[in-house]
Amino acid sequence: MFLVEGNKIICELPDSKFKIKEIFSTDPQKLDRTDVPITHISENELKKISFLQNPKDSVAVCYINPEEKLEDKNFQLVLDGIQDPGNLGTIIRLADWFGIEQIICSEDTVDFYNPKVIMASMGSFTRVNMVYTNLVEYLSQTENVNIGTDMNGENIYDFERPEKINLILGNEGNGMRPETEKLLQKSIMIPRFGKSQSTESLNVSMAAGIILGQLFRV
Repeated sequence: MFLVEGNKIICELPDSKFKIKEIFSTDPQKLDRTDVPITHISENELKKISFLQNPKDSVAVCYINPEEKLEDKNFQLVLDGIQDPGNLGTIIRLADWFGIEQIICSEDTVDFYNPKVIMASMGSFTRVNMVYTNLVEYLSQTENVNIGTDMNGENIYDFERPEKINLILGNEGNGMRPETEKLLQKSIMIPRFGKSQSTESLNVSMAAGIILGQLFRV
């Protein structure tokens, strides 16, 4: 099982594939739910069970879903060793915004059910299918074009997006591992317009937002 915190996100669960087992709330009337057990708790009790420094109003205990079968979608994000829960949650939120239905993760990518991932995704985790798999095996067999980021890659503002694409994002500190990089068919980069050399690179979720915004341009 895993936890979902905050009424706003909890209220999105009934329309998703995630089933709630039980809810603990400081104000159960705000949830207006009759289909699941709700236990009224104090703010002090909420602080004890919450993963947040400043907990919200409720915590829902939900069942983990079995992973769905991996089938290629026309546009997918592929994550190679992303470690920061905040980055993964933000990337899930970006995928939801751009209508990307599936994210494929290497087996060492941070756990999707990590409470910080769930919180950072702001409910978007209910609408994006997450699959963990051996990336080398998957990228060797996929029919999509494998595209990665590289400082020597093609300028993203001149890049023509293929019809079927796997956009691969690497680890925050080390980038893509060599065995993943070998399977790239195209590379892209975000050009630097500022003159300062102090900023060596962009945060991975920030880079994902810039790339997606450009690839989905009309």
